[in-house]
Amino acid sequence: MSRRCDLTGREPGFGKNVSHSHRRTSRRFDPNVQQKRYWYPAGGRWVRLRLSAKGIKTVDRIGVDAAVDRIRANGVRV
Repeated sequence: MSRRCDLTGREPGFGKNVSHSHRRTSRRFDPNVQQKRYWYPAGGRWVRLRLSAKGIKTVDRIGVDAAVDRIRANGVRV
């Protein structure tokens, strides 16, 4: 599963772990991406979206119809 939010576009960030002796090793900051099912009334079916925690809050605020429209505008097939 790719760690990318369908709605907000959040994806992993990269950085360094820094030890006590100040040695640096690469690390990855993954977004909190979850798969969540929503009833999509305009389509009369369930849709499964891959959303970050912020994306889930956005869907709760703007509604499923508007969220699916934004996701489709980004070129993602729903």
